Amino acid sequence: MAFNVALYGPGVGRWSMTERGRPSLWRDATHFAVGASHMRWEGDVLTLQINERAVPHLGRIQGTIRLVPQQLTAEAHDLAPAHHWHPHAPTAHISLDFDRPDLSWQGHGYLDQNWGEEPIEDGFRRWDWLRVEGDPGAVLYAGTRADGSPFGLALRFPGDGRAEPMEVPPTQALDRGFWRVARSIPAESGATPCVLKRFEDSPFYLRAHVETQIEGRQVRAMHESLDLDRFRTRVVKLMLPFRMPRRR
Repeated sequence: MAFNVALYGPGVGRWSMTERGRPSLWRDATHFAVGASHMRWEGDVLTLQINERAVPHLGRIQGTIRLVPQQLTAEAHDLAPAHHWHPHAPTAHISLDFDRPDLSWQGHGYLDQNWGEEPIEDGFRRWDWLRVEGDPGAVLYAGTRADGSPFGLALRFPGDGRAEPMEVPPTQALDRGFWRVARSIPAESGATPCVLKRFEDSPFYLRAHVETQIEGRQVRAMHESLDLDRFRTRVVKLMLPFRMPRRR
């Protein structure tokens, strides 16, 4: 079970934490713990207490993250027969207060969940994902399943807990990352999408803040590209423990 947190804002990078075994896990209806870190619902606030070491420099990461949903959705969606996704809080407010490092920050947040009955690389070859900021917010998926069939999902969130289907726009290619991972982004005809800031560039995964045009709006969004053909290769599997080492 991997426990990680991805935060992007002024002075904030992405911290990948330790992969732990089953004895380090505990959960009930409102509380989920992984080793010394845990998250719990306190009324309408999701509170995360982080107590870990960052990889690879092993500095201590200690602090509190609070996420306040501005809307909650009840419906999960199937990306493939054995793989599911639930955008629990498509729009939220998030605040961060850390002792190590000394860091405070607040801004726009988001909470979702992916799970499945098989390893993710058995279900997909690749996907691109886009979370649109603003009102209404939106999330768009497009990719290829392991059997070669394409899939696409586009949902608009008007702010009352509903998820409205929207048309999946055509895609355009974005520039590749350092490891030459391909990525594409939904963009209407005539639009020129661009990368505003890069956050993650790995041999199988890219994440960036981008700008594109959807439904006639010029929007900013968080974008990710996941290449599972790359992920399943032996060389990438051998690299993973250096980024997220296992701990019993």
